[in-house]
Amino acid sequence: MKTRIYLIFFISFLGATTLISAQDSKKLPIYNQTTANLTNVDTIPDYASKVNKLKVSGIIYKSDGITPAKDVILYIEQPNENGDFELLGEKDARYVNHRGWVKTDADGHYTFYTFVPGGDRRYNQMQQLYPIVKEPSKDAYEVETFLFDEDPLLTKTCRKRMEKKGDVTRILKLSTEGDILVAQRNIVLKENTTSI
Repeated sequence: MKTRIYLIFFISFLGATTLISAQDSKKLPIYNQTTANLTNVDTIPDYASKVNKLKVSGIIYKSDGITPAKDVILYIEQPNENGDFELLGEKDARYVNHRGWVKTDADGHYTFYTFVPGGDRRYNQMQQLYPIVKEPSKDAYEVETFLFDEDPLLTKTCRKRMEKKGDVTRILKLSTEGDILVAQRNIVLKENTTSI
């Protein structure tokens, strides 16, 4: 009898956990924007007031690495120049201030106008942009963060490890166009994903 009660309790717990998990996934920041209004270009809040303005653009490809992926939502968030995440809102409705959404065009293109974030040196955090993608009819999932070539915390050892993994495409190499920095980052979607 005790075994039966424990089994019923365990099944109830699993069911509740799954339901909560499914509900929480819709609370992800990528879902905080209406997709109907998205274009393939977005500007991060405070862009105009920043010193190190940055334009990041690229193409998102399907998992074959060749076919451009249309209508993929790309969400990024980032810390400010000091490496701190500025949070806005109240209690349960808090969100990162420096964030944006784009939806790729028919050729898979996207562009963000943003700024070079700082790294949180207290915790040895590199300068990063944090992306999440959402393909049509699939759950959202994280892709590798965008790193910066000039970041002093991106050491030779880190680069060698990334090279071994074939992960160097996530490093943004900055150049200059007029008065802003520019970088390219193409993304290949994952075939099998784990939603977040």
